[in-house]
Amino acid sequence: MFRRQILQMSAASVAASAVSVFARDPFGRTGEPRFKLGLAAYSLRQYFSYSRGKAQTPAEGGPALDMRRFIDYCVEQKLDAAELTSYFFDPEIEDSDFLELRRYAFIRGISISGTAIGNNFTIGAGPKLDQEVDNAIRWIERASLMGAPHVRFFAGTGRQLQQDPKRMDEACEAIHRCAEHAAKRGVFIGIENHGNLTSDQMLEIMDRVKSPWVGINLDTGNFWSEDPYGDLEKCAPFAVNVQVKVGMKKPNGDHYPADLNRISQILKEAKYQGYVILEYEDREPYQNIPDALANLRSGLAMSEH
Repeated sequence: MFRRQILQMSAASVAASAVSVFARDPFGRTGEPRFKLGLAAYSLRQYFSYSRGKAQTPAEGGPALDMRRFIDYCVEQKLDAAELTSYFFDPEIEDSDFLELRRYAFIRGISISGTAIGNNFTIGAGPKLDQEVDNAIRWIERASLMGAPHVRFFAGTGRQLQQDPKRMDEACEAIHRCAEHAAKRGVFIGIENHGNLTSDQMLEIMDRVKSPWVGINLDTGNFWSEDPYGDLEKCAPFAVNVQVKVGMKKPNGDHYPADLNRISQILKEAKYQGYVILEYEDREPYQNIPDALANLRSGLAMSEH
């Protein structure tokens, strides 16, 4: 009897510890789930004239793009939103150009759901990390000019977090600095589960960076674990944006098709309300994006059973 009581007490202590580690409450959404479907510019990355600050020759097999033409494509696909990924802007772009994109998207009836940057906050304290923060703040400003409510951030890599516990402290401090600026501009920061971060690492970041302007950019293809759908379930209540991929990866790197209906049900059960952005990474995007959008629409429209 005494041994059983000790074991029960131990189990309760473990449960209490788990709660204390991830103590931040999810976003308090009420009512029914609601979805606004969009497309990430990254889906058509090889057709832009610029990539990560350098000129590139657009690929054959479809129209060449700039951001206005990408917005037009989203209109053709009858979407609600477009994510204007930062990598594909002309490096000489001016503030007035962002304002013009805001105007153009509004006229065309498309919401600019956000933008995305390829930062790394787990590289270690020093000038490089300071530069990463400065660049992130610059894109918060640009998002504000575009009327985009969200910037997708990468916290860093799971490997760097595992190698040195200080990297989590430094990453959270960097996110906090950005969050203070984002709050003044009314822009959400969505920390993406990029770089092989685990769901526990994502939830730890949520607990440590308590800003109401910080949440998770939930990428459905980025948990390379034995239970990716369980990982998505744990993180979905903290989502401020959702990126859907048509494929997933096993821990050994093998690809397999995503269950879009199951992903849709996870979002519904979390009462998610917001943008669901297709990020197509497979071959022949112009040929396959319409079908991928149709499948995603079907999943999101399913009744809850």
